[in-house]
Amino acid sequence: MPSWFQPQTVTFEVGGRPMTIETGRLAKQAAGAAVVTYGETVVLVTAVSAKPREGIDFFPLTVDFVEKTSAAGKIPGGFFKREGRLADREVLVSRFIDRAIRPLFADGYRDETQITATVLSADGEHQPDLPAFVGASAALTLSEIPFLGPIAAVRIGRIEGRLVVNPLHSQTKESDLELVVAASRQALVMVEGSAQEIAEAEVLAALKFAHEAILPQIDAQEDLQRRAGKPKKEPAPAADHSVVAARVRQMAQAKLDEALSIRTKAERYAALKGVDAAVVEELAAEYRQEKVAIDSLEAYETRRDGYRRLVDGAKNALHDLRSELMRERILSHGVRIDGRTATDIRPIACEIGVAPRAHGTGLFTRGETQALVFCTLGSSDDEQTIDALTERYQKQFLLHYNFPPFSVGEARPLRGPGRREVGHGTLAERALRAVLPPHEKFPYTIRIVSETLESNGSSSMATVCGGALALMDAGVPITAPVAGIAMGLIQSGDRVAVLSDILGDEDHLGDMDFKVAGTRRGVTAVQMDIKIEAVDWAVMERALEQARVGRLHILDCMESETKAELSNLSARPELSRYAPRLEVIWIKPDRIRDVIGPGGRVIRAIQDTTGVKIDVEDSGRVTIFSPDLDALERGRAMVQELTQEAEIGRIYLAKVKRITDFGAFAEIFPGTDGLIHVSQLAEGRVERVTDVVAEGDEVLAKCIDIDPTGRIRLSRREALADIAARG
Repeated sequence: MPSWFQPQTVTFEVGGRPMTIETGRLAKQAAGAAVVTYGETVVLVTAVSAKPREGIDFFPLTVDFVEKTSAAGKIPGGFFKREGRLADREVLVSRFIDRAIRPLFADGYRDETQITATVLSADGEHQPDLPAFVGASAALTLSEIPFLGPIAAVRIGRIEGRLVVNPLHSQTKESDLELVVAASRQALVMVEGSAQEIAEAEVLAALKFAHEAILPQIDAQEDLQRRAGKPKKEPAPAADHSVVAARVRQMAQAKLDEALSIRTKAERYAALKGVDAAVVEELAAEYRQEKVAIDSLEAYETRRDGYRRLVDGAKNALHDLRSELMRERILSHGVRIDGRTATDIRPIACEIGVAPRAHGTGLFTRGETQALVFCTLGSSDDEQTIDALTERYQKQFLLHYNFPPFSVGEARPLRGPGRREVGHGTLAERALRAVLPPHEKFPYTIRIVSETLESNGSSSMATVCGGALALMDAGVPITAPVAGIAMGLIQSGDRVAVLSDILGDEDHLGDMDFKVAGTRRGVTAVQMDIKIEAVDWAVMERALEQARVGRLHILDCMESETKAELSNLSARPELSRYAPRLEVIWIKPDRIRDVIGPGGRVIRAIQDTTGVKIDVEDSGRVTIFSPDLDALERGRAMVQELTQEAEIGRIYLAKVKRITDFGAFAEIFPGTDGLIHVSQLAEGRVERVTDVVAEGDEVLAKCIDIDPTGRIRLSRREALADIAARG
């Protein structure tokens, strides 16, 4: 092996199974590259950065997680036999990595950075998202990019009451908890997951358990960095705006403080924008009035660049001052920008049945956040087929979240859902999925669509609340109502304020965004972003408890607002009259062919005649859908007529089809014949069968036996005797 081609590896255990990080063999032209192997799942992650650009005032970071079907030995479905846009699962993994690493770059670093995680092999048991996360951290740690990691992540499950690190995919159905937790050595960084109404104390215990399990991964990355890491480059020093900042504070502090006292979002934003514009204009005017000789192109460019630095410095100083004033108001006086205390929840209004032809609707308004949520019920034809990397399955519960620009007073083109919409929708879907009835008992496909009509604070949690209302309005028998709340944190030294039901500004300028959804019994979904180096476990416990109290308050409001329509926040006793009705009947699997018919002609004829939809499963389960109860009954009767089975002891009106010397064969229903032996035709001795019946006669016949081969014995004599005995 050439001297320049010497890969370095570290191996450690995660969840009792070895994980390996390798560098120096693949993708060596990237700034950093790591190949992570877990079981037979292998992910290549690369990190690259572009050359510095002048004047950039944001950090352009891109994260893409790509599942190549070749990794699982599959050819992509669809017309074009190659991978296309990222699937929702890939988007969710990309978002998780992005949100965890984004706060961990050195101050002043603005070079365009791209993380690409490519699944090279997937064994179906070791999910590739966690190796991708570890690989992203390792690639950045090994590179010259000024990344303040390393970090790592684990998935925590709970099987039979025992917490498990990185359960195998086959074990996840047995778990009542799924938390994906990212952390540094010091503290948690990100949390996402769902649970089956688990108490807050149990969630906290799972988070502590996760942090302990993450530490060996941190050790391994640091070891690999010592052996193969590149020296970190220093970000460009930040421009010194201290003079401008002091001048801005002098000019704007009182005005900003006054503007931050305005409680309505639109009016507050207008006032803040006015202050910003006035300060920048006054500083610019002062700059223009300075007498400076411009006698060369170089002098002109110097003057122009100075003006730009002044404006940028003023804008940054205004942003920082606004953040400082808002945070200090909360920490020192316990007053938030809309006048609430730390634990106050904004006023709540709820309605159901807003759209009369929809199967179910819920309108949830909390302060200046509003979500109109629709529930639509469908048949198995409406299930979504998910062609995942290592399996294909049917999804019966769908939740789609939309965020139109008018919800925040903006004008921009409508496009397809972005990564934010996919992430918010998935969070709400996790929260509600825990309370849905089993598909066997309620075999509908359920689609929830949330339209965000106003947004100032968590619209995803408004979607959870509105979604629960829409489900109950549609008559879906959920096990318990669900509500969600977004928590925030303001921390400065030893001073800490945990905020309930945060505004958009409190999310942007705060230190933590912690969303918790659940029922009165416990948590069903969580999502957390931490923007500071560490949050104490005691603060985390306090936030969870405060979220529980807030969630119960929201549930109380939902109940009081809808008590006229929904008794004790329970589903309507009947489905919407516009929702399809269904009935489930069971047939023997070997009778499925009778319902389907040659080329599907029989089932199509039933559907065309009655207008119903019929789903037939291999198990013999037949589900009949129709919004018309009469049509449903006709469809059910036709299926039962095709598939009914003879019952011993039942009397049938049978039609004689064929006569033999020893008896008559009679049809008791279409496709099913039985033998009436000559001895069972009448009382006493019968010499000839034709003395009693002829072909085409309809006679009463009792089923007296069905032998193991399915042959049916009938008796006309016993049928007549039974009828005579009844009088």
